[in-house]
Amino acid sequence: MDEFDVLFVHNNFPAQFKNLAKKLAGCPGIRVHAIAAHGAVGMPGVDMLRYRVSDHEVATMHAFARRFEIESRRAEQVMYAASALKLKGVIPKLIYVHPGWGESLPLRVIFPDAMICTYAEFYYAPTGTDIGFDNEFAPYGVDGEVRIVLRNAASLLSLVDASVAIAPTQWQRNVFPHELQPKIHVVHDGLDTAGLAKPTRPRSVEIPGHRFAPGQEIVTYVARNLEPYRGFHVFMRALPRILRERPEAHICIVGGDAVGYGYAPVDFANWRLAMLAELGDKLDPARVHFLGKVPYETYLALLALSRAHVYLTYPFVLSWSILEAMALECLVIGSDTPPVTEVVRHGENGVLVPFFDIEALADTVVEALAEPHKYDALRKAARQTIVDRYDFQATSLPQHIALIDEFSFSPRLTNLLRSGLGL
Repeated sequence: MDEFDVLFVHNNFPAQFKNLAKKLAGCPGIRVHAIAAHGAVGMPGVDMLRYRVSDHEVATMHAFARRFEIESRRAEQVMYAASALKLKGVIPKLIYVHPGWGESLPLRVIFPDAMICTYAEFYYAPTGTDIGFDNEFAPYGVDGEVRIVLRNAASLLSLVDASVAIAPTQWQRNVFPHELQPKIHVVHDGLDTAGLAKPTRPRSVEIPGHRFAPGQEIVTYVARNLEPYRGFHVFMRALPRILRERPEAHICIVGGDAVGYGYAPVDFANWRLAMLAELGDKLDPARVHFLGKVPYETYLALLALSRAHVYLTYPFVLSWSILEAMALECLVIGSDTPPVTEVVRHGENGVLVPFFDIEALADTVVEALAEPHKYDALRKAARQTIVDRYDFQATSLPQHIALIDEFSFSPRLTNLLRSGLGL
């Protein structure tokens, strides 16, 4: 039997490639490899090479060049890892890569005949997306805006080298330059809606110091990190009224204190402390629970208890959490910002509120807590949206196979994948 090597390159592998890599690793005749940074989790069945990037002082470099300097150093380590694979006889026919950290830069040179699929997650612009959206924070200035544009350098080079590219949402595809959009296909990472991401009977959830039970008025908010990009400041400012009007409500906040996007607050170690200082005694600490980062199973169990799940975001990359919440039949109260509006249809499968309208957010959450059954149809429709459009097995995987069929120029590879994956 012919055997084909597939390579995934992502500093935090598996990340967005989790479902696809797992599926391919279980396909007979496919050998899956990965290149990732030292701290990457990895996954069973995948031969992974880890690399380290040494710390180098970049403060003396021109500000415009610093990011690309760091990306180039990472690319150098990927080059060494990819060359080691090649010396072992691993010549991937198919490569998936996230270009956001410079890791794609050497791949076309080392593997000139591979089908390279780059993950076109986001294109930075000084206007029209995240930058300048929130007037509460100081503008970047011309030099800052130029640095924003220059963030795209590695991604643009990756798109030139790629055979094809994928973006997880239509809006994320549309933010790329028009000249490049024909190369980018909309293929979401996909959810396991028949397995993990499915409604379950709510059960009590215990986290050190907290216990949440079915029947409680629970509001959930989830973000990788608690920061303005995900509307954390807006959500927090809506809480005093929600707590006042719903005295039995509990607010469950999941997320870390690091800064993933944007800037850290002035005079505070993180945005959680900044917002607590701003709101002071307007919040009841016995009912506002900062849970930090929790195990995935705990996170899903909390969503199953949720009576109202709030998801706010700047016009930016769409989080998995909103889709997982919808798949679990949560009532999603989302911001009317792209790409949320691509998924949530107001009054049909969720509720949309203006991002900055604190009173509208509080109104909606209070009503959802008071009249949960009023939204039962929206909850059901939310899950159906995810099953119909974002299920990995039924939607994302066939889209991947179709692209491989078109761009790998290897009918044997496509036939092997289709037979091995039962498609």
